[in-house]
Amino acid sequence: MGLDPIEPDVAMQMYLSTREGELRDKTLTSQRYRLLAFTRWCRVEEIENLNELDGRTLHSFRACRRQGFDDYDVKFLDGYDPLEPQTLHNHLSTLRVFLRFCAQIDAVPEELPSKVLLPRVTEKQQVSETTLDPDRAEEILGYLDRHHYATRKHVTTLLLWHLGCRSGGLRAIDLDDLDLEGSHPKVDGPAVHIVHRPEQGTPLKNGTKGTRWNAISHYVAQTIEDYVRGPRKDVRDDHDREPLLTTSHGRPQTGTIRNTVYAVSRPCWYNEECPHDRDPDTCEAVDYNFASKCPSSRSPHDFRSGSLTRHLLEGTPKDVTQDRMNVSETVLDRHYDRRTAREKMEQRRRYLPE
Repeated sequence: MGLDPIEPDVAMQMYLSTREGELRDKTLTSQRYRLLAFTRWCRVEEIENLNELDGRTLHSFRACRRQGFDDYDVKFLDGYDPLEPQTLHNHLSTLRVFLRFCAQIDAVPEELPSKVLLPRVTEKQQVSETTLDPDRAEEILGYLDRHHYATRKHVTTLLLWHLGCRSGGLRAIDLDDLDLEGSHPKVDGPAVHIVHRPEQGTPLKNGTKGTRWNAISHYVAQTIEDYVRGPRKDVRDDHDREPLLTTSHGRPQTGTIRNTVYAVSRPCWYNEECPHDRDPDTCEAVDYNFASKCPSSRSPHDFRSGSLTRHLLEGTPKDVTQDRMNVSETVLDRHYDRRTAREKMEQRRRYLPE
């Protein structure tokens, strides 16, 4: 059967529109990002018709993508770090699925998707090694409490650490989701309701299973109240809801939350000496927009993994930690539990007979 000519960009849009009803918005966004890298590469290589793809061209893209080249307006670009095997695996897996779709619409040969070679990924490579040490978290939160009390960056960081929630869960919280007085007759203190509302732009990763009430301390509740009464911008989002965290444009995006966390976790920002011997006059990470370039900066995921580990170190039962953080036991053990073998042994010692 002959192939029908089609441009890479057109095929990508057809694929994404087909998957819109099947994938979560965040997954669809990730796939769009990964496929954009491929279509931009095609543009640089002057591949205007997917019919031209073969095993050699796919190998060439794989080699280029492995080097971490994100800007395909420049064919050979120095200064980009290679992609981690797991990241490359994810990108190429998406490409393989896309090419299977292309085969179904007669844009590429049926056997072409199998020629996308996926890198082998060890179990260790599947797990992120970065996290936030509890002592560092206390230093960051202490500095925010003293110098940036009840600001958006303070509340953002405080809740990420205290709740151990994902960025999507944090940005989903509305004023109506707060019970800062602990007024419910069956509760003993303040709490926050994290709710899955996909039709209103605030889905949770695990859907309705992610909806839950989480207890907060009186200190956290007071800080939130002072933020709401003080610097919080009194705005509504596009669905006429009142978000807890606000910018001048409404509800912050997850990227805004991520940038905030990167910025406040730089040691130089909270007056610690740079552990990397960098000159603050020349270090690019001093700029807020490039805070992630600091080797010591941490992401929201690192705050989450650090918070989970802290709960386990302090003896919080696993099932309680799982429910609070909305994570399965398998994922908790594999990706989040950063206790050393020695720390686990010492915790078991408490329950052993003399």
